[in-house]
Amino acid sequence: MNYLKYTQYVYLVFAVFFIYEGISKWNESEDKPWLHFMIAAMAVFMFFFRRKFANKFNDRNKKS
Repeated sequence: MNYLKYTQYVYLVFAVFFIYEGISKWNESEDKPWLHFMIAAMAVFMFFFRRKFANKFNDRNKKS
């Protein structure tokens, strides 16, 4: 389960991608890029949630 400490960074990659897509759609055309920004915000939230969960999991294993 060592891969779990690296999977949280995938959410940051998704956030950067969707922010880039949102900005490019905003500058490029009249489309509304709000969905891209909401997905990016959700990805950032998931990054912090997963990091907190991983820290709790590691602390629990250290106490045992």
